[in-house]
Amino acid sequence: MIDFFTRVSWWLWVLVFLVIVAIWDIFFQRSHTIKHNFPIVGHLRYWLESIGPEMRQYFVANNREELPFNRIERGWIYASAKKENNYEGFGTDRDIHAHQHIFVKNAMIGYQLPKEHQNTKNPYFLPCAKVIGAYNKRKQPFRPASIINVSAMSFGSLSAAAVKAMNKGVQKANAYQNTGEGGLSPYHKQGGDVIFHFGTGYFGVRSKDGNFSMEKMKVLVDENPCIKAIEIKLSQGAKPGKGGVLPGAKITKEIAEIRGVEIGKDVLSPATHKAFSSIPELLELIEKIAQETGLPVGIKAAIGKLNQWEELADLMKTSGKGPDFITVDGGEGGTGAAPPSFADHVSLPWVYAFASLYKIFKELGLTERIVFIGSGKLGFPAKAAMAFAMGVDCINVAREAMMSIGCIQAQICHTNRCPAGVATQSKWLQNGINVPLKSDRLAQYFKTFRKEFLEITRAAGYEHPCQFTMQDIQVNVDDDYLSSDLKTVYGYEKTQVPFKNMQDLSDCQYLGGALKTTIKV
Repeated sequence: MIDFFTRVSWWLWVLVFLVIVAIWDIFFQRSHTIKHNFPIVGHLRYWLESIGPEMRQYFVANNREELPFNRIERGWIYASAKKENNYEGFGTDRDIHAHQHIFVKNAMIGYQLPKEHQNTKNPYFLPCAKVIGAYNKRKQPFRPASIINVSAMSFGSLSAAAVKAMNKGVQKANAYQNTGEGGLSPYHKQGGDVIFHFGTGYFGVRSKDGNFSMEKMKVLVDENPCIKAIEIKLSQGAKPGKGGVLPGAKITKEIAEIRGVEIGKDVLSPATHKAFSSIPELLELIEKIAQETGLPVGIKAAIGKLNQWEELADLMKTSGKGPDFITVDGGEGGTGAAPPSFADHVSLPWVYAFASLYKIFKELGLTERIVFIGSGKLGFPAKAAMAFAMGVDCINVAREAMMSIGCIQAQICHTNRCPAGVATQSKWLQNGINVPLKSDRLAQYFKTFRKEFLEITRAAGYEHPCQFTMQDIQVNVDDDYLSSDLKTVYGYEKTQVPFKNMQDLSDCQYLGGALKTTIKV
């Protein structure tokens, strides 16, 4: 028998295999018409379709046409993270007359650094100009030591190695990391500042019946001094107003312990909260958490209808209470897997969302009480300049942070097959992440971002980005109304942020990161 098999030519075995495939395609499988009508050859259609995105990304699409991030944007992040040359030569290849193109107006004579300035000692020093929780007199106010930080991304959605690399990275960059709604994992506790975030599933602070537990919240905060603030998620840009199900098959012992759920049982994250059902009840919950923990408390939401935001602003005005910070997520948000109908159409893009929301609080004189955090593809210095001119105090980045540690925009985050090991629970795939190296790269991306953002700021004549006004940024509108400043386009003027100088921020006792006593270059 062995002698017979060894004497048969290899091409004959290939022919036999193809005949078997053809028989299967024609007589047995009924799910694919193409394979039935074109046996063997029909398989090529599905194979080519499967590699189509990669072929377009690397060989077909030009440098500026890909979404959500084009090749130039990804290349800038990769080069910045690796401390490589991130310049471009021979002038811009952008269409500078395109809709929404951003122009930062430079001063005739820019801001000149004094010899003893903080940025002379440390070119990356760029804290938030406001203190979170200062107005409401929280027991433990917090001034973020970086104006760029890691947005809400859960352990479970991201791999353990990715979360760990990000936390070590924010420690090195003196930034903070938002936990996402999956709870505080051991991988979030590597030395970096943390904002604890929870949604409708209340993971990490969840009672047995699936409700919010204040007792668990108090214990969590007491046992983890790395937590500097608490964020309540009302909605997120990828899928605002939609809940989710965590299948029991995906709940390991580790995830069950972190999230406070049972192993092997499906866990529902409802579309709405159980802990409150109205704006007054939300305000009451914010105050209770702040009183019990001593920490600043904020909310995160994608923006659509404004009537409930107007109700919140009115209650804040009359009661003198309210959230210490508001994170505005744009409809372009993308780290949460979502149906295309939600990702493409539900909630406003960031620039429209933030403008609509900010005007509500400005009209009632509330903007100085709130730290505004922007989240929605703002991880580039020019876009950040626009955001600060509109009233933002900090920005959070998610996909940009993922790319800095190796994400290649494969767009299969929801399949558990992320080739870069970032958005997967596969041990094999995430073992490819070198945590010390990737943490250095995230830190370097943040530092490069802050350095370039400061250079743009000084070109505009300012010391800190909080000094940008809406007249400092101009955008293209349309063919009839070619270009105008942000004030004219969006119909409001940003409230001036109180700012003395960088030294004053450095001396702040509430400054986060490792910068409270000394600045490390």
